[in-house]
Amino acid sequence: MPVDHYENFPVASLLLPAHLRGAVEVIYAFARTADDLADEGDALPDARLDALNAYEAQLDLIGQGSPPTAPLFRDLARVIKEFDLPMSAFYDLLSAFKQDVVTLRYANYDALLDYCRRSADPVGRLMLHLYRAASKENLVKADAICSALQLINFWQDVAIDWNKRRIYIPQEDMHAFDVTETSISEQIVDPDWQRLMQFEVGRARALMLSGAPLASHLPGRIGWELRLVVQGGLRILEKIESVGYDVFRKRPRLEKADWICIAWRALRMKSCKQKQD
Repeated sequence: MPVDHYENFPVASLLLPAHLRGAVEVIYAFARTADDLADEGDALPDARLDALNAYEAQLDLIGQGSPPTAPLFRDLARVIKEFDLPMSAFYDLLSAFKQDVVTLRYANYDALLDYCRRSADPVGRLMLHLYRAASKENLVKADAICSALQLINFWQDVAIDWNKRRIYIPQEDMHAFDVTETSISEQIVDPDWQRLMQFEVGRARALMLSGAPLASHLPGRIGWELRLVVQGGLRILEKIESVGYDVFRKRPRLEKADWICIAWRALRMKSCKQKQD
């Protein structure tokens, strides 16, 4: 679950059962370090891709039943075997990280969702497998939640991504609302920008709400964890709206008061219908 890019990942959460915390920490370490290879430091694109290809080679060893050479991947191999995790989820993550190195624009919403399918959805899928709850219906709803979280992160971080030369807002949407790259570079918050962001926020909210019933359907700790994740994402959308979509100067962040609101809303979530105050 994307959080700068994995800040929402439930690492060592108090809601996680003790027997899962070690596995989640190993998966997080894989995702976090691979993401850093794609994004952090001053390495050139070819060097970043080489480093990510080295990660993929370690995954290949796991898939072949051969012992990986790197300690992180030896731990990952153990977790994959213990919980029967799908290898495809890890390959998908690496595919998305590689894409971040070479793809700086997205033509349309479908292309962006395809990226989310590989950058965000695998985390939710892995969590469901850890909890032995990876039914087809649950996976579909988890994908909706994770993709929505990724979109919310994009709308929250337009300025940060611009500094990395990336624009995740679909080009066709920018054209439809008469927003140019100059608008982003000059941080222009005019009616065109506000209408564009209102559209994108609404789309992310609808996607989140389509998956939200999963949080009330799942029992125990995973259900409560997911309720907080869903409500946290929805709260960020509200904060984007509350600043008039000026995410350049007022990047929305969750403060202590927000978490009180999120906890209250999580308690009130219903199994059949998600309601907002």
